[in-house]
Amino acid sequence: MSVVRSSLSAEQEKKLLSLFGHVRLHLLYKASVHGYSNSSFHYHCNQQGPTVLVAYNKTGFVFGGYISKDYAQTNQEINDDKAFLYSISDQREKPLRVSSTNGQYGFTDGNHGLNVGVLWFLYNNTATVQVVAGNSYTFEAEEMHGNDVQLTECEVYRVEDCGGFLETPWRKIDWEGYGTKDRLMDYIKNYKPEVKSVVQARVLLVGPVGAGKSSFFNSINSVFKGHVTGQANTGSAGNSLTTQFRTYSIKAEQGGKALPLVLCDTMGLEEGPSAGLDIDDITSILKGHVQDRYQFNPSMSVQADGVGYCKSPSLKDMIHCVVYVLDACKVTLLSAKMVDKLAAIRKGINKLGVPQLVLLTKVDEACPLVREDLTNVYLSHYIERMTREVSVCLGVSQSCVLPVKNYSREFELDIHTDILLLTAVVQMLRYTDDYFDDQAGDQKSE
Repeated sequence: MSVVRSSLSAEQEKKLLSLFGHVRLHLLYKASVHGYSNSSFHYHCNQQGPTVLVAYNKTGFVFGGYISKDYAQTNQEINDDKAFLYSISDQREKPLRVSSTNGQYGFTDGNHGLNVGVLWFLYNNTATVQVVAGNSYTFEAEEMHGNDVQLTECEVYRVEDCGGFLETPWRKIDWEGYGTKDRLMDYIKNYKPEVKSVVQARVLLVGPVGAGKSSFFNSINSVFKGHVTGQANTGSAGNSLTTQFRTYSIKAEQGGKALPLVLCDTMGLEEGPSAGLDIDDITSILKGHVQDRYQFNPSMSVQADGVGYCKSPSLKDMIHCVVYVLDACKVTLLSAKMVDKLAAIRKGINKLGVPQLVLLTKVDEACPLVREDLTNVYLSHYIERMTREVSVCLGVSQSCVLPVKNYSREFELDIHTDILLLTAVVQMLRYTDDYFDDQAGDQKSE
């Protein structure tokens, strides 16, 4: 399934967000994808809490309405003193905002699209807005929609409160520029596994398709290369772009010595029984049976007679730490099947005694405060709440959840992005030490 994307430009989204406090928008419904039908509208938008409808026309207007109450198809007029209409145009620096003159009436909760008494969106299951006589909202048609009520697109977003700033950071981190970055890089370069037979710590990245596993490797590689790289395949396809088991070593600089760390990437997790990475495959990977470039077959588990299968692995071939990679924008949208699959994986990993961490990616996309300034990540009420939800969902300590921002569209490195990424790697190495501490005493270095 392809990813449904917003039609809002960056400037339009900025203007729309200016009508609210600290919120983020989550796309629920897109008429060109889901259909210009009232039944589809309500299937995707009912019981979603505060929502904003975004309509587009050929004249270039972006307009619609916000309601703070649920769609529930009660056929009742709903009192909503927070509801308003708005309009965004390139000809205006600021958006037009129109509140109900009634002070109470917000919208009519029927079996149709958004109906605010004067504008009726998706009228008669079509890409049109019906202008209905009414006086609850007063505006000039030219200013609201340029007298063009034929829609080219219609979207509905859930409006999620980000909660603003916390009084104090929920986790301390030193953001002080290149001194901090150099210190973290030195820690990673000089790290030595506590077991003689192991030269590099092996960290397995596990997560749903599109969460950012391959992007994380590319981002760490970029930090040490000194420029943005893209060695591992990344993208937003509906199924996993990674079909092989890949082990990635990172060099300290161009042509330099390999770091004492290997990041292992594999197929993304998917809900279907014959899609994505199989739970039994993860066990084979953890035990060191799966070698670099092993080609997975989604219809069957890892085969002992397959090319790239190691029958007698040693400790250096095994996985020393597992890192779940989750998209901060989609934590609240994880299906019950995916949560069950993650729980089953975690149970199997626990039996093998491998430590586990969580990377919470795309924190800048999840919270506008973090998008404005990445150093707000530990002051963000929303991100802190997401880490708590992930902690409960996966059954790990909140201290095991590490928010990061991968490089995805940038050409140049950013010092604060680097510090957040390097801090996550340092935690991974510390957790691998816990794994080595549990190994047999005769393998410990003196």
